[in-house]
Amino acid sequence: MKITIFTFIFISTLLKAELNWANSYEDAQQRALKEHKGILAVITKKSCVWCRKLESTTLQNDAVIKRIHSKFVPVHLTRLQDEYPTHLMAKMVPISYFLFADGTPIMRGVNGYWSVEDYLSIMDDVDRYKRKHDKKRREQKNKEVK
Repeated sequence: MKITIFTFIFISTLLKAELNWANSYEDAQQRALKEHKGILAVITKKSCVWCRKLESTTLQNDAVIKRIHSKFVPVHLTRLQDEYPTHLMAKMVPISYFLFADGTPIMRGVNGYWSVEDYLSIMDDVDRYKRKHDKKRREQKNKEVK
């Protein structure tokens, strides 16, 4: 019986989804362009309690992970340590930036720790902003063609 329980626990930990973090901002941008996705840049710092909470709860949730992987290439950046564009300011951490593949923000950065439900809601907002932006770009192209 103990072996069965241990085997079940072991297999379920192997099947748990994990974020496939890019190695750097540059790597995330290259992958995003290649995969036709956006970039999710999560900026934290080592001594931040709320950063650890976001990483250990919300960003470990299967629904959040699935949603991120379907639309974004995630990259985890450490403030004052990793290289990333200066327009991604991180006065407060954690901060999540949802970006187009070229690095321009879809919407302004989202500061702080957010629960799973709230983070999914934020990603709904990001989807709406992105669709609105994509529609404007298509309309602009159509005007240029005429």
